[in-house]
Amino acid sequence: MQSRFQSDRRLTVRMTATLFLLGLLYVAFVAALIALLKSWVLVVVVAAAILGAQYWFSDRIALFAMRGRVVEREEYPELHAVIDRLCTLADLPKPTVAVSDMDMPNAFATGRNADKSVICVTTGLLRRLEPAELEGVLAHELSHVAHKDVAVITIASFLGVIAGLIVRFAFYSQLFGGGRRDQNTAVVFMAVMGVSAAVYAISFVLIRSLSRYRELAADRAAALLTGRPSTLASALTKVSGDIARIPTKDLRTAQAFNAFYFTPALGKEPGIARYFSTHPSLEQRIDQLARISAELGEAAAPGKG
Repeated sequence: MQSRFQSDRRLTVRMTATLFLLGLLYVAFVAALIALLKSWVLVVVVAAAILGAQYWFSDRIALFAMRGRVVEREEYPELHAVIDRLCTLADLPKPTVAVSDMDMPNAFATGRNADKSVICVTTGLLRRLEPAELEGVLAHELSHVAHKDVAVITIASFLGVIAGLIVRFAFYSQLFGGGRRDQNTAVVFMAVMGVSAAVYAISFVLIRSLSRYRELAADRAAALLTGRPSTLASALTKVSGDIARIPTKDLRTAQAFNAFYFTPALGKEPGIARYFSTHPSLEQRIDQLARISAELGEAAAPGKG
């Protein structure tokens, strides 16, 4: 289905390239594990099971982890009304609407396609934003669904999840059971741990690069759809500032899902960690919206094309 969100060819190219590179990495990863563990059945079955679970149940997993629940129109009529209006404007099927009872102001989209998508907002976001600001945030999340990058980031993160789990398993196995293994077994475990760590690092960098660009693409698409980039900039500034005031200990659970959020759950402005962030800096996002605002102002001015 073709929506009225402005298409982004550069985003499509980046998503395709990321999936291709991660696909090659995945094949090499599975081959290395089979060679090291001498059991292709075990490796393939476990990998397929986790990939299937992440693809088919990612929306339920995310909602459960973030304490989100599906809400009907009678309970949140204004939220449903904004999403209805945006879906009509964008020519998108309406997603499932959910609310998370968290003070952290944020929102996220998840799901494998436009027909099986979920938009979730926190009560902290609903309490803090004006209606026009909320519309900008929801348009941002809907653009992720329209551009299909929600599904791509879910699939792309699969390899990193697998590698990370294996690194942890190998580490704790060596830590608590190393004395009961012969030298050859220990070497195999260390090799598996090394390969998994390398795969995790490469997939981490690729996913972060795609994630930062897709956030800029979603800001741009939302601003152009609503025609009000300034309200989206206002929402970004307000949400980022309020999240920075929430104690870091209250954000730790949420940080695992940073790649899906409207803005990352960070307790303070990161230092060198910003280069590995799932999102571009607030300054980058505000600057882009300011340029779009100027462009829309020029287009609307008398005598302009």
